[in-house]
Amino acid sequence: MKMFLNYKQAGVDIDAGNELVNRIKPFAKATKRLGADSDLGGFGALFDLKKCNFKDPVLVSSTDGVGTKLKVAIEIGKHDTIGIDLVAMSVNDLAVQGAEPLFFLDYFACSKLDVEVASMVIKGIADGCKQAGCALIGGETAEMPGIYAEGDYDLAGFAVGAVERDQILPRETKIGDILLGLASSGLHSNGYSLARHILQKNSIKLSDFGNELIVPTKIYVKSCLAAIKTGKVKALAHITGGGLTENLPRVLSKNVKPKIDYKSWMRPEIFNKLQKLGNVADDEMHRTFNCGIGMVSVIEKNHADEVKKILEQHGEKVFIIGELT
Repeated sequence: MKMFLNYKQAGVDIDAGNELVNRIKPFAKATKRLGADSDLGGFGALFDLKKCNFKDPVLVSSTDGVGTKLKVAIEIGKHDTIGIDLVAMSVNDLAVQGAEPLFFLDYFACSKLDVEVASMVIKGIADGCKQAGCALIGGETAEMPGIYAEGDYDLAGFAVGAVERDQILPRETKIGDILLGLASSGLHSNGYSLARHILQKNSIKLSDFGNELIVPTKIYVKSCLAAIKTGKVKALAHITGGGLTENLPRVLSKNVKPKIDYKSWMRPEIFNKLQKLGNVADDEMHRTFNCGIGMVSVIEKNHADEVKKILEQHGEKVFIIGELT
C-alpha cells in the first residue's frame, strides 16, 4: 500500500497554526483604536489614517527584536512579558521622533509551534500595544524545522506611527540645555549577550538571576507624548544598544555634546552585580547597558522643571543627569 506524506510529518502543523490564530484574536481585539477596524486573518492589515484627525501627518516606522533576552525567557520558562519588550523596542523609537504609535505587527518563528507558549508571547505583545496605545493589527507565525533548535523561538516587531510635519523631533539643541533622564526598569532588551557571558563565566544559572533579567522594557510613549505636547521638548533619545554613550549624540546638534553626571541617579542593583561579577570597566558599562536610564529628554534650562513635572505626573522617575556643553 502506498504511503502518503503530509506537511505535519515534515514538522509543520497547519492545525496548530489555526488554533493559535483563534486564541490570539481576543488579544488583538483588545488593542483596537481609531483607524484599526479590521480583524486578524486577512492577507493584509488595514489602517485608516484619516480617522486619526492628523492635519499634515508624516509616517514613522521602526522594526526591532529583543535580542538574546529570548534565551532568558526560554530557559526560565517565562513567556508572558517578552512580548512587551518587543513592542517597547519599536514604539519607544517612534516616540523619539515625536510620533504617536498607530499599529504594530509581529513575527514569531520557531521549530515546532507550541500553541501555549506562542499564546503567552502574543498576549504580552498585546499588553505592550495597550500600554503604547497602538493596535495589534497583524503578524506572521512561521514553523521552520531545521532552522531553529527544538524549544527555541525568535521574535521581530514592526511599528508604524505618525507625527505632524511641524512637530518632528529632534529640533536644534544648544549649549546649556538640560538632560532629563527617565528611569529604566532594568536591562530592558540590550546587553544580554554580555550579561549571559558574565553569568556563564561565574557558573551562575540564568534562573538564579531570572526575575531581575526578565523584567520587561519600560514603554515611555504616553509620558513622552504628554511632554512633547508642551512644545518644550527639543529631543529624545531611547537608550538601547550603545547605552548613553552612543545613543544620546544621535539626536544632538553638531556643535554640542552631552556632559553626564553618572552619580546623579541611583543605578539599579542588577548593573552593580553584573559589573562586579564581570569586572567590567565603567566605559564598557556605559556603552553596553542603559545603567538605569532608559530615555533622555533634552530641554531648555528654563523649561526643565515644567517638563520634569509632567513626566513625573505620568509615572516616570526623572533625574537631571547633565547638560549640553
